Amino acid sequence: MGLAVSAETRLRNSIAPMLSVRHGASAVEFYKSAFGAKEVYRVADPGGAVVSRLTVAGAEFWLADESPEHANFSPETLGGGSVRMILMVPDPDEMVARAIGAGAREVSRVEEAHGWRVGRVVDPYGHHWEIGRPLHS
Repeated sequence: MGLAVSAETRLRNSIAPMLSVRHGASAVEFYKSAFGAKEVYRVADPGGAVVSRLTVAGAEFWLADESPEHANFSPETLGGGSVRMILMVPDPDEMVARAIGAGAREVSRVEEAHGWRVGRVVDPYGHHWEIGRPLHS
């Protein structure tokens, strides 16, 4: 007997970043406040470490407490990160201001450059976010 899979539940290809952080539970709350993220999945261990899947208006990313024993290190441990997150939103000015209000630090102000309106912040966990939109679609 075969397994019936509806179009709604069929797995589709995707790539989603997994951010390693210290203090994962508080990171989830930061991303909710800074970006309006919604948590759609969470696993927590008895020690408080979490793995969480978040969505910002349908754009998904994951986060987990760092686990050096599995070679998962946070930017705090490494002294920086090697990846910048690109968050495309209709109003980058508003989203950057919201992120700063939640505790992010401005790296570059929102401006128009290379066909984009874009700014950059670093979150309290060391991850850099470029927040912008194309000027013309």
